[in-house]
This record gives sequence, structure tokens and C-alpha cells, in this order.
Amino acid sequence: MLKLSSSICGAIALTVVTLQTPSAYAGIEACGDIRVEADAECVVEVEGGCLVQCEPVSFTAACSGELQASCTGECDANVEVSCTTDCQAGCEAECEVDPGSFDCEASCDASCEGDCSAQCEASGDRVECEASCKGNCSAECGASCTVEAPSGDCQAQCDLSCSGECRAEANVDCQIDCQAEGYAQCKAELEGGCEAECRAPEGALFCDGQFVDHGDNLNECIAALREGFDIEVDASASASAEAEASVSCSQNASSVGSSWPTGLALMSLFSGALFLRRRQG
Repeated sequence: MLKLSSSICGAIALTVVTLQTPSAYAGIEACGDIRVEADAECVVEVEGGCLVQCEPVSFTAACSGELQASCTGECDANVEVSCTTDCQAGCEAECEVDPGSFDCEASCDASCEGDCSAQCEASGDRVECEASCKGNCSAECGASCTVEAPSGDCQAQCDLSCSGECRAEANVDCQIDCQAEGYAQCKAELEGGCEAECRAPEGALFCDGQFVDHGDNLNECIAALREGFDIEVDASASASAEAEASVSCSQNASSVGSSWPTGLALMSLFSGALFLRRRQG
């Protein structure tokens, strides 16, 4: 499709969404249970540079989300959880600073994930190990904190937060070992799906360079990101940009010189139009 420069046209044919929220949004089911960082930049790309990103290193986050779920049955078996008083005391001290705005899941995630670096220090693949560890934290914290607790009741909120953190701690070794066995196969399976989505009109979604396996439901995934992060996403932008890129970038070599100024102007126009800003609250 692209006859001029794949890097130039690829820059036109994308939609950028910057996610700005105080904590990671754990377990986005519509997006394959991928774990998204608080300051993640999510991009919908088509063709060009999109295919270049369909490589194993880009599938770690997606695979961690999928493998965590598949390993849960094995790793939850006969797990005994005993939360320490240190967790409860530290959590309540944090909560009491501003009880009304205390976020159970964010507190649980932050405390739990703080141990992942040390947990994976001796691992043969620290990237995969930390992805598994953090994915385990997000899943357990998310599950525990979905239970309703009275707003402002620090003891009740921290009971839930510490329960999630302690379950994650009890499961972490099993989750890391179990997930390690599945990464190679998972990444091989995702490569074909990534390439297919890159060639499709809707394009493929990446967050911080990590492929998002949304199960052929791109619009549902984008809607989940919008709801979770309070952002507006123009779902049609990637398809529109692809059409425009096909027109403006299908010049042959002999016409590049005479059309270059116009091409620059169009590129500037499309680039400016396609950067989405977070919805103003």
C-alpha cells in the first residue's frame, strides 16, 4: 500500500491515546486482561510500522494477562493466606491521611508490585518474570477490591487491600513458574494475530509498545479504556487515516519531488488531527 516511506506514512496512520490516571487499571477483560500502566501511551496503527512491532518482545504483557488467568486454578489450590499486621497498620496509616479518596486497588497494587523487582532479581528473564509478578498483583488486588466497603472506613478498606496483597504474595512463586512455561507458545500464537490486525482496516492496538490482544473486539477494548481512564477515542480515526495515507503516500518515485511540499502540509495536518487529548473532566 505504501510506496513513499513507510515511516512517514505510518506516522500519519495512527491514533494516539495518552492514559493519565493515578493507578494502573488491572485486568481489562475486553483487552485480553492486559495490565496497563498509569502513564501508558496507547496507539492504534495500520500497516507500515505496525508490522515491525509484531515481534516476541511486544507480546509479553498480553501473554502475562492470558497466562495469569490460565494458571489461576493451579496456583489457587490449597493456598493459605495469613496477612501480617504490618500490612494492615501501614495501609490504615496511608488511608487515614484522606479516607474519602483512598483507593483500595491502587494501594494494594503499589505495595504488592514494589516487591516484584526483588522477587525477579535472580530470574533468567526478568522482563517476563516481572510481568508475571505484576500481573499476579493486579489480578489478586482487583479481585479483592471489587468487594464494596464503606467509603472512609479505613479498617474495612485495608482488610480488602491487604487480603489481595497477601493472596498475591502467596501465589507469586507458582504464578511465575507456571507462566514461564507458556510464554513461548503464547508469543508464537500472538504473532500471526498481530500481523493480521496490522493489515486490517481497523489496525492493531499497542500500549507502550505492547500488543493488545483484544480478541477481534477493538471497539469494545477501546470503550473499556475510555471508561476506565475517562478518555475519548475516535475509533474511526485509524481507518480514515489509512485511507488518506493510501492517497497521499502512493506516489511513484518520479512525482515525489514536485509533490513534496504538499505532502509535508498534509502530513502535518493529519498528525495534528489524530492526536487525541484526554477528555476534560
